[in-house]
Amino acid sequence: FVKNKSYNQNLAKGFNPYRWYEYAFSSSIMIVLISTFVGVWDFWSLVMIFTLNAMMIMFGYYMEVVNQKTEKTSWSAFIVGCISGGIPWLVLFAYFAAALSSGETNPPTFVYLIFFIYFAVFNVFALNMVLQYKGVGRWKDYLYGERIYIVLSFAAKTTLAWLVFIGIFAPF
Repeated sequence: FVKNKSYNQNLAKGFNPYRWYEYAFSSSIMIVLISTFVGVWDFWSLVMIFTLNAMMIMFGYYMEVVNQKTEKTSWSAFIVGCISGGIPWLVLFAYFAAALSSGETNPPTFVYLIFFIYFAVFNVFALNMVLQYKGVGRWKDYLYGERIYIVLSFAAKTTLAWLVFIGIFAPF
């Protein structure tokens, strides 16, 4: 499939650092974009959201690093990652609720779609990791979980691009 020796060796050990590096960057950009749609415009708030999201992803990286060498799965990196990844969503929910309750203008329909679809999508990535480390069904094979990550990543980025494109050019 891929002719990169270190990539294949890492996959055989149940570890893909390249995925985590790419996700730390792309996922953080995606959540910052979503943040601006729900009204977060403060630069330092956006930096905080980007950083907390990137930390969440890097805790996924750390989960793989730690668990290559253990018999029993250590969930501490996953738990801390969920906390650091949950904070930006709490902020986004607060901004979204404030926009709805202000009564001035409701967010456009595409913002609702992006907000709720992406909240679900972000959580499906975590679910994939849980299924992978619990060895549920097909997820017993690390490469099956890896394929799911690839499909999820492609689908999430493509869907966000289309929702933004359609939403921005939709007539009001």
